[in-house]
This record gives sequence, structure tokens and C-alpha cells, in this order.
Amino acid sequence: MQHLLTKKWIVILIAVFCSILWGSAFPVLKISYVEMQMAADDTIAKIVLAGLRFLLAGLILLIGMIIFERKALVVTKRQVRFLILFGIIQTAVQYYFFYNGLANTSGMQGAILVSSGTFFTVILAHFFYKNDRINIAKALGLLAGFGGIIVANWGQELQFSFQLKGEGFMIIAALTGAIGTIMAKEMAIGIHPFALTGYQLTIGSILMLIFGMPQLGEQAIIFTPLGWGLLIYSAVLSAVAFALWYSILKYNKAGEISIYKFITPVSGALLSALFIPDETLNAFIFGGLALVALGIVAINRERDA
Repeated sequence: MQHLLTKKWIVILIAVFCSILWGSAFPVLKISYVEMQMAADDTIAKIVLAGLRFLLAGLILLIGMIIFERKALVVTKRQVRFLILFGIIQTAVQYYFFYNGLANTSGMQGAILVSSGTFFTVILAHFFYKNDRINIAKALGLLAGFGGIIVANWGQELQFSFQLKGEGFMIIAALTGAIGTIMAKEMAIGIHPFALTGYQLTIGSILMLIFGMPQLGEQAIIFTPLGWGLLIYSAVLSAVAFALWYSILKYNKAGEISIYKFITPVSGALLSALFIPDETLNAFIFGGLALVALGIVAINRERDA
């Protein structure tokens, strides 16, 4: 495996594939909301849908670990406490904001807004690690990235578009993900990355379902054959993308891999424009994508230098 996962063309192919998978989640979720007749303001229905998706994704990873590397699933009592906290923050809290925010913004804007997580991680790292301070190169990358997010939210009427339960929730989701990244780096020592992800998704999703299922209204989610297909696809894409990403991350420099994350907002916006009715690319979206991609590339190239 190491021989294959260190070949440059294979690494690039896998990194691009993972980024496209993550980008495809935006139109898939937007289409799911319509197909399952979910009201935009029904937060409980979004919590339950997210819980179902990530429970399935977490179980896929954990079952895979049981089959291929069962010993790596063993954790200490201290690690169990961390995994519960991590599941709450990285899955339950993050995806509460993500699912409900995406219901109130376009798939294209959502893809760009969530990319702010990369920039929040850089800012948080500045305060946590002495060897990862913000310098001129990173500052320029941050300015480009956040500038792109502002441009992408500029409406056709040349007015800045922002609502807390839409764009605001997407940015909070990105910030929560950045906090989770720092938590994982600091506290997940000794836990296999597949096990970490599997436990995190499973614990967080169970909490979401425990909270959401008793409050779910009748006919709040209508499961059609297409709806089930979209749910299964979204679960599988999470499990596959995480598994492949961590596999190449294990044998390659983080900076060399993370640079391809600029493809996620690009693919998310393009796929949203392709599959979601009434969503079309415009000069603001193109400009925002270009700046966000430039910011992510600049930051990760500087990290790897």
C-alpha cells in the first residue's frame, strides 16, 4: 500500500477524487431537501437526516476496521471521553449548523462559505502553535480567501447578502470544523484516524438522533426511492472520502495533499450549478471561487515550503 500511495500521480488522483466527492455533497443535500419535501425552517428534520447519514457513514468505517484492523479500535478511558466530546463538536454541532445553513443558502454559496474552515484553522493555529504563526504569505492567503467569500455573497443588485440562519450558520459550521481540527491534532494522539472518524461520526450521529427523533413531526421527511439513494450516496461519500484522504495523508506531507482542497468549493459550485434548478454561475461566484482557491493554494504552499 505504501508503495502505491506514495506515487505522485496516484496521490494527486485520490486527492482530487476526495475533493470532488466532498464538493458533490452540496447539490446532493439541496436536492435531498426538495425530494424529501423538507421545510427550510424545519431544523429537527435536518438534524435527523444528518444523524442518519453520519450513523451510516460511521458504521461503514467501523465495520471496515473490524474486518481489516480490529486492534486499532481499542481505546483508553481517557480517549473515550475525548471521542464523546469530539463527536459532539465535530459531528453534532458542526452539522447542525451545516445542514440548517445550507437549507437557507444556495449550494454554490455554501460550497464557498464552508471553505472558510481552512482559513479559520490557520488563524487558530497561530494561537496554539509557536511554529505555525501567521506571516505575510499566510496573511495574503487569508485576505484572498475571506475576500472571495465576501465577493461570492455579493448579489446581482451589488448588495452584500447575509442572513444568520443561512450564510451565518455555514460560517459557524466552518469555524466548528476548524476547532475540531485543532482538537484532533492536540488530543487524538494514539487513535487510528479511521477509528477516530468512525467513532466521531457514530457518537455524534447517535446524539443527533436521540435529540431529533422524538421531536420529528409527521411527514417531516418523505423517504422516496431517490431520497434513500441520495442518503446512501452521501453516507458512502463521507466514508470513502475520509478513508482515502487519511490513507494518502499517512504517507505524504500534509501541505502537498491539502493544496488540492481548493477543488472542493470549485466542484461544489460547479455541480450545484449543473444539478440544482435556478442556480447559475455568475461573475461574483467565479470571482469568489478564484480568490478562495488562490487563498487555499497560497496558505498550503507556504506551509509546505
